[in-house]
Amino acid sequence: MKSGVVVPTLNAEKGWDRFASALLQAVLPEQVLIIDSSSKDGTVKLAQSCGFNVHVIPAADFDHGGTRNIALQHLPGADLIVYLTQDAVIEKADSIELLLRAFDDPAIAAAFGRQLPRPDASPIEAHARLFNYPTVSSIRSLSDRSRFGLKTIFLSNSFAAYRRSVLASLGGFPSGVHFGEDTLMAARLLLDGWKIAYVADATVYHSHSYTPLQDFRRNFDIGVAHAHNPQIIAEFGGAGSEGFRFVKSEVAYLWRRRPQLLPSAAMRTALKLVGYRLGRMEGRLPPILRRRLIMNPSSALRPQVTEPAQHTHQ
Repeated sequence: MKSGVVVPTLNAEKGWDRFASALLQAVLPEQVLIIDSSSKDGTVKLAQSCGFNVHVIPAADFDHGGTRNIALQHLPGADLIVYLTQDAVIEKADSIELLLRAFDDPAIAAAFGRQLPRPDASPIEAHARLFNYPTVSSIRSLSDRSRFGLKTIFLSNSFAAYRRSVLASLGGFPSGVHFGEDTLMAARLLLDGWKIAYVADATVYHSHSYTPLQDFRRNFDIGVAHAHNPQIIAEFGGAGSEGFRFVKSEVAYLWRRRPQLLPSAAMRTALKLVGYRLGRMEGRLPPILRRRLIMNPSSALRPQVTEPAQHTHQ
């Protein structure tokens, strides 16, 4: 099966050399499509110098789902589409190849790889990646929701691949969302009878050193996504139990390594909870306040309800 790699970019010049050199060890340049949101730095020229295909869109037209759908038109020959973010650095030359092997199973519609913390990541930053991306691969289907709840549809487009035909048949990613298009698509796939693979051997370096305010805003965005898609919560359950498990794991991790960070972690946990709950009630907040609270102030808060797919795939 033929594959293509899609990378949405915005002012990616910083860190480009590390990102591009790692990617070029894994794929041919003509396989890569850069969708650039009118960067003001040298991103476009750098991408073209690498031999990548480049498609530029107005910055105001970017949204997490709709922009990624451009790949369906610009990579018509690709059976499998790999999505990367500009800050996800391929860890080894065969990471993409290992990810795509998951599709040897015809029941798999999407696969995502393991995200490793950056070499200089703080313990708080590192724990988040180690918690969410274990060392053991797995496959999940709709039948797993009773065991894993909302975690069943955990999937990250920072390093994920999809069958192009399945994406197209479901209408692509939901447009008009500023966060969580990957989670919404994961729910669609499972509800349509497909399976999702987590491939622990396919690895990228990708983590964030968020400030407490950024943690708050990210969880506000998650709350907004859940509020706009109540059917997802109805089908897969809420985030409460998984959040408690994360906090318990983080306390144990920090206690063994950097106990002096526990007060900071506790403050972050409180901010995350407040952010999430405010996000769930964002429809009752003044528009000016909503724009101040979201992670990306340029994103519009437009309700996007994704109807659950019917169980049609066998």
